[in-house]
Amino acid sequence: MTSPLFDLTGKVALITGSTKGIGRSIAEEMTRCGAKVVISSRKAEACEQVAGELKAQGFEATAIPCHVGKKDELQNLVDQTLATWGQIDVLVCNAATNPVYGATQDMTDEAWDKIMDTNVKGTFWLTQMVLPGMAERGSGAVVMLSSIAGLRGNTVIGTYGVSKAAEAALARNLAVEWGPKGIRVNAIAPGLIQTDFAKALLEDPVRVQRAKDKTPLRRIGEPVDIAGLAVFLAAPASAYITGQVIVADGGETAC
Repeated sequence: MTSPLFDLTGKVALITGSTKGIGRSIAEEMTRCGAKVVISSRKAEACEQVAGELKAQGFEATAIPCHVGKKDELQNLVDQTLATWGQIDVLVCNAATNPVYGATQDMTDEAWDKIMDTNVKGTFWLTQMVLPGMAERGSGAVVMLSSIAGLRGNTVIGTYGVSKAAEAALARNLAVEWGPKGIRVNAIAPGLIQTDFAKALLEDPVRVQRAKDKTPLRRIGEPVDIAGLAVFLAAPASAYITGQVIVADGGETAC
């Protein structure tokens, strides 16, 4: 029996970037706790495949493709979710991009804008679209995926880190603004996680070993390590937690 503290039965969870990696793991774990989930990423075929696999296991899922850097597609994502299930109880802003691996000095205007538009402005737009509906019902939970790159400097993904610091600040401010309406907003700051998104880092065995050695738990994180925290922040178990950035990095930033 699932503890009431982690029961998401009847809740609708909209999760961006949920066809692979951390987003997919969050979707899988939320369905196991009873939630209906919206699977969303840029590619319609990938969305349909993941939603289909979840439905084949007896879970409730729907596929709605969306590029989070495009406002009209975000509005369609919200509209289609409401048309399907009538409400959005949990919003997980997971989709992000990082097209540049190198020094901030070498960042082009185009790359800067792409990172900021997708990671920050897209999240801002989506919360603007979803939070008023949550406020009408007097409850809701928003989980943003930040990063430890937003907590300290980085020589190779610095601009990505700037965008993730901005998301953490957005979470804090929205928590203050919308808390009186019963809405909780928190962010998760993962360390290095084994996903395609971190491929450039994970393909370097020297860097991987270095990461393991400087992490107290002596391993690279798995997507489910972050999914468990996302479920917690969406569930009644975290009813008195809002405006926080919770680090999940195996202890790396504690050193």
